[in-house]
Amino acid sequence: MASLKELKGRINSVKSTQKITKAKQMVAAAKLRKAQAAAEAARPYAQRLGEVMASLASKVTGDSAPRLLTGTGKDQRHLLVVANSDKGLAGAFNSNIVRAALAKANELKAQGKDVDFYLIGRKGRAPIRRQHPKNIAHMFDTTEVREPGYAEAERIVAELMEMYEAGKFDVAHLFFSKFKSALTQEPTRLQIIPVPAPEVVTTSQAAVEYEPDEEDILAELLPRYLKTQIFGALLENQASEQGASMTAMDNATRNAGELIQKLTIQYNRSRQAAITTELIEIIAGAEAL
Repeated sequence: MASLKELKGRINSVKSTQKITKAKQMVAAAKLRKAQAAAEAARPYAQRLGEVMASLASKVTGDSAPRLLTGTGKDQRHLLVVANSDKGLAGAFNSNIVRAALAKANELKAQGKDVDFYLIGRKGRAPIRRQHPKNIAHMFDTTEVREPGYAEAERIVAELMEMYEAGKFDVAHLFFSKFKSALTQEPTRLQIIPVPAPEVVTTSQAAVEYEPDEEDILAELLPRYLKTQIFGALLENQASEQGASMTAMDNATRNAGELIQKLTIQYNRSRQAAITTELIEIIAGAEAL
């Protein structure tokens, strides 16, 4: 049985931890509002850009279509782009993304496909490297920036395009966490290369003439669409990370409070038992005299 000094030390230690988790929860709650607004603001632009690209893609066929849209004609080499964060204390945020990527990798390998990984952020590296140590194509470092943004999305797309042009993969999938609410973040997979042609949304029957040709516009638009997808995934990840962190720290704070209450009860009982023992010894000594 722990002594009174040990129990008091544990209570003080848990109280210190509770202060840290409470502070982390408040910081995450403050950052969540900004991150959520940024993620939600980016969605309409990405949706509208997809509609414009769909309208153009429907008019381009055959050999004139850009390679980013038609693909290499093969489906053997797959690149899994896994977007994680650089920080922990966010519950299952990072592990859910990694789990979805590993499940897809195992599925592709069972079909006889070649799988490589492009890792964004530090937290997803260790479990993937343990299971697939020879399949890490590239690791993109985001530790030098406070929050990954559009500049990082441009660099990522430039590296992916270089790898694609070099023939290092045929299909690329993006894994990230889509923000639903502070309590819900959904691991999501998107095929980004070759770019899936979005469904055409017919809003007008008017004839549209493009200058320059549709092929030239689409060739310029597809890389921008890729950057938008990566940038949107980074924004969704930031909002999801803060939501998961706020929820995890709230749970940790509650658990710390419950543990403090249990330890305090144990401390009081031990203290009362010690006092009772001392009283019995005093009374027994007095009676002996």
